[in-house]
Amino acid sequence: MSELMIPIPFRQLMNWMATEYQRDGSVFGVHRPYVAGVKKLPIFDETIETPFGPAAGPNTQLAQNIIASYFGGSRFFELKTVQKMDGAELAACVNRPCILAEDECYNCEWSTELYVQQAFEEYVKAWCACKIMAKVYGLGNPNGFVFNMSVGYDLDGIKGEKVDRFLNGMIDARETPIFQECIRVLHELFPGESGFINTITPRISGSVTVSTLHGCPPAEIERIASYLITEKHLHTFVKCNPTILGYETARSILDSMGYDYIAFDEHHFNEDLQYRDAVPMFHRLQALADSHSLEFGLKLSNTFPVDVKNKELPSEEMYMAGKALFPLTTTMAMRIAKEFNGRLRLSYAGGADAFNIDKLFECGIWPITMATTELKPGGYQRFKQIGEKLDALNFAPFTRVDVTAIESLALAARSDKYHVKALKPLPRRKLWEKVPLMDCFTAPCKGGCPIGQDIPEYIELVGKGAYASALRVITEKNALPFITGTICAHRCMTKCTRNFYEEPVQIRASKLVAAERGYDQYMDKLVRPAPADTQIKAAIIGGGPTGIAAGYFLGRAGIPCTIFEREEKLGGIVRQVIPSFRISDEAIDKDVALMEKMGAEVRCGAPAPSVEELKKMGYTHIFFAVGAWKAGRLDIPGNVVPVIGWLRDMKAGKPVSLGHVAVVGGGNTAMDAARAALKAGAKSSTLVYRRTKKYMPAEAEELELAIADGVQFLELVAPVRQENGTLLCNRMKLGEPDASGRRTPVETGETVEISCDTVVSAVGERVDSDLFTANGIQVDAKGIPDFQTNLENVWVGGDAMRGPATVVEGIADASAFAAAVIGQAHTFRMPGRALATREEALSHKGILMESAKCESERCLKCNTVCECCVDVCPNRANVSIELPDGRHEILHVDRMCNECGNCAVFCPYDSAPYRDKFTLFYDRAGFDASPKNQGFLPLGHHRVLVRLNGQTFEADLNAANDLPADIEVFILTVLSKYRYLLG
Repeated sequence: MSELMIPIPFRQLMNWMATEYQRDGSVFGVHRPYVAGVKKLPIFDETIETPFGPAAGPNTQLAQNIIASYFGGSRFFELKTVQKMDGAELAACVNRPCILAEDECYNCEWSTELYVQQAFEEYVKAWCACKIMAKVYGLGNPNGFVFNMSVGYDLDGIKGEKVDRFLNGMIDARETPIFQECIRVLHELFPGESGFINTITPRISGSVTVSTLHGCPPAEIERIASYLITEKHLHTFVKCNPTILGYETARSILDSMGYDYIAFDEHHFNEDLQYRDAVPMFHRLQALADSHSLEFGLKLSNTFPVDVKNKELPSEEMYMAGKALFPLTTTMAMRIAKEFNGRLRLSYAGGADAFNIDKLFECGIWPITMATTELKPGGYQRFKQIGEKLDALNFAPFTRVDVTAIESLALAARSDKYHVKALKPLPRRKLWEKVPLMDCFTAPCKGGCPIGQDIPEYIELVGKGAYASALRVITEKNALPFITGTICAHRCMTKCTRNFYEEPVQIRASKLVAAERGYDQYMDKLVRPAPADTQIKAAIIGGGPTGIAAGYFLGRAGIPCTIFEREEKLGGIVRQVIPSFRISDEAIDKDVALMEKMGAEVRCGAPAPSVEELKKMGYTHIFFAVGAWKAGRLDIPGNVVPVIGWLRDMKAGKPVSLGHVAVVGGGNTAMDAARAALKAGAKSSTLVYRRTKKYMPAEAEELELAIADGVQFLELVAPVRQENGTLLCNRMKLGEPDASGRRTPVETGETVEISCDTVVSAVGERVDSDLFTANGIQVDAKGIPDFQTNLENVWVGGDAMRGPATVVEGIADASAFAAAVIGQAHTFRMPGRALATREEALSHKGILMESAKCESERCLKCNTVCECCVDVCPNRANVSIELPDGRHEILHVDRMCNECGNCAVFCPYDSAPYRDKFTLFYDRAGFDASPKNQGFLPLGHHRVLVRLNGQTFEADLNAANDLPADIEVFILTVLSKYRYLLG
């Protein structure tokens, strides 16, 4: 497909806007408008109803981007930079994809990819559209927003005919064909508003932000700004680069916040504008602007140039923004505010969002523009919350920056949870499946759960107070709601789309709420299932979580089954080993009671019979669900105890070796042991690991809990021996990544000692494979059997088949075993109350929320409405199409896409919607340039050219054709209800 965008003519733009608004109440996919109040702020001899909007970048490139921003709440628009290089020449220099906004943001694009004349026309179209939209839709004062130009990158280019014509047109568009066309179209479409339309000013902008390339000499920057002030009579801001802080300052701030992996050297810092040159220049420019009765200020800041090291983007250098830029930019603001005693006006861009914009504004820093936040799910809809947050503050003309306040904000940012990097590398957010062409809405939390829990549904029921009903939905697939509601590894939460807002929905906690509040009512209604008409009889060896789950699932189907457990109580490692501060016996007992209610028989206190003996006893199907009880070996001399036995003895109340404790390992069990040692009275507890924290296999939550409890960490060491109250370790360093992606520890030749009386070995717990081989079950080189073994009707699951596994993985294996025994998977009917409406789902989009009375208020209800690709596309090139049956499908509009790749980052599937969703083409050239995109090109007279399933063909929509019914309905709907998309 082509990366060249084709602007939408003004009449079509207005038809799209008006039709969508009348039909859906939305504009370019933004569903909730911001309606301004009576407040206003003066700037550039104009007024703004609220002091924020999109920064120069992908969200201010096309008219529809700006219109969507205005509808969402923006009132200050920093238009995308124009320069002498433009159009196809510039687009050819931009590698694709060019945006990566998954966490902190990176990009490798710069000024407008349109031709300068096209950019001018887009801005005029947006100007006129926002004016009429404000008036007709009652969104605010039509004169309550400001367009701020951005030009670069050198004076010769700015004075050249191309950019000069742009500047003159923006200052007064009266005689330009595009302005005249826009006014004419508005008169035709809104005849009742003719009086107002005649008042729309052709002065599109009276202000400019100077953007220069890295390495631009100070004198050139000053010449550009001076020219714009004296010759063009424009209010002028100069955009500063973060490199003005100096290399050491930038490096130390980022390193201290966990961004040590961001690579950059000193060359930009040495070549860019220096602080010593900048300060006197800013004084001179302020005086110059004052002498011309114009406003002058600084725009803080530009993006930060860093090296591409891990193929983040297809470029050698990229530009960092978002959460990691915030501490740098606020530090810049602090320094400059101090230097000028707050008198120099500062405009802001650099990681602003709903969590910090009020703080910035209260420092006296405004207008505030942003790019990263609206590139994330929620998109332009995020602006409404920001506007409403600022509405609550006092509006007053700029007088000065509050130096004390910005200093406090800059320092606080360095430890703010929304700006520091996570302790461990971010997990993979995407599912492994490819996006389907149709019916793609999915809840990624469900896809991330090994048992496919219906998470949005039970959270919806919890939110409605239907706890017993929620518990029923949970137990349709999950036999252990209390155990998983307490200690589940919650992979679902790593997939939650709200990770891209702030924090995931607390899914595990919501499950526990349902279990605790719905248990009694649910148990009262449970009736033991009737016995199935079958000769099957199942034996389950091992009464840990996997075994309990297998008993539940088989019992529910009426299949006779017996759990054989060598201990006196069911629960396995969860009961015997995991410390009680993590899970109580009462929680385990309630899950056991659920299983017993299903009718499973339990035999505790003796080893299980052999496979041969079980078959002689009449058991037709056998499931090994034993735990990983065998200790891994730490082969060093000294007082070394295996973690499983040590924790088991501690939980049983037996005396254990303590003193100064060193726990060797980095998994969840190691975290349990280190924390348990402190709670048991150890003099100290140190976790010893040969890599660093970020490479520890433990869940981030468990790692953070250990830190909070006071566990000490000795990283990059390998233990050698323990003797005389000391543990000797070799110091390590990190080498190249191994097959797992973790960097290999390499010896340095140095050693370190710590006080240590007890070494707890928490490495490599495993299943005793002798149990399998004694029963004739084949195992691999690691002692692990297959799920369905070489013996007829004998299966293995959980730890026994995976090695140390999570509880929910064990439940998945138990469910698979039960389905194999029963002959089919379990099915059930979802309660109607568990499903949110489309309107309810849309109402949750774009709202950042740290906490809520109930997590259902934070749940984005992706099972009902996903549409991440619609939200995050700056150009609105992914459109939600409503079919006659009420379903919504995603249509990709080729002419509006520049292949930035943002939708590919946030689509929950392992896919890129701009390549993988059904595509509407504008012309044959676009169709032919996109051989991998399935889609259609309207040919007129009810005919379309279609590419589908590797075939290209024409189809007559008024006759018999080869189109699948759902695709034909999709195309017909676009051609009838969404004609404004066609061009």
